[in-house]
Amino acid sequence: MTTTTEPATSGTSASIGHVHGYARVSTGDQTAALQQDAPRTAGAARIWTDVASGATTSRPQLDAMLDGLLPGDTVAVWRLDRLGRSMSHLLATIDSLTARGVGFRSLTENIDTTTAGGRLVLGIFASLAEFERQLIRERTVAGLAAARSRGARLGRPSVVTPAKMAAARSLIDAGSTVTEAAAAVGISRPTLYRHLQAGALSAVGVNSP
Repeated sequence: MTTTTEPATSGTSASIGHVHGYARVSTGDQTAALQQDAPRTAGAARIWTDVASGATTSRPQLDAMLDGLLPGDTVAVWRLDRLGRSMSHLLATIDSLTARGVGFRSLTENIDTTTAGGRLVLGIFASLAEFERQLIRERTVAGLAAARSRGARLGRPSVVTPAKMAAARSLIDAGSTVTEAAAAVGISRPTLYRHLQAGALSAVGVNSP
């Protein structure tokens, strides 16, 4: 379920220099009023709202908003975690906006990429995210090494276990490619792709073929 709200007096589409608000709630039972009110107060001409969990990759309203942005526009959110599935996804999205000449504002954290201070804070966040990714990689690699030392068979051919999928997802969330994650846990790249796809479909209630 997705919704888009606009001021009743607005009959035109967004143009250069407009503020676009984005909101996300996890379930239809939750209200997006607070998330919608904050960007509207900040001057948002339109509020795009998705009903999706933080881990869900499909966000139709977010995709539609991003497709329609023009240089000079600004995306405003109530809080950082409304926009990104993870810190790496959030930073990649903001980098993409910046490259297109689009600003970003997170109202709760008071971050505005159109200002020097906002860019500085975002740079610190990026450094912390990279540090976190490195720690995850090190912990995952250390865990695999410990498992091998105990006699666990992690190389090909192997059965895909929940532990291996959890390790692979951790590596991917930390910035590793699917190929790198598959090699690290000892399963083939196509097999990992297949299980990741099946897990994504299951998360949104769709049976995998």
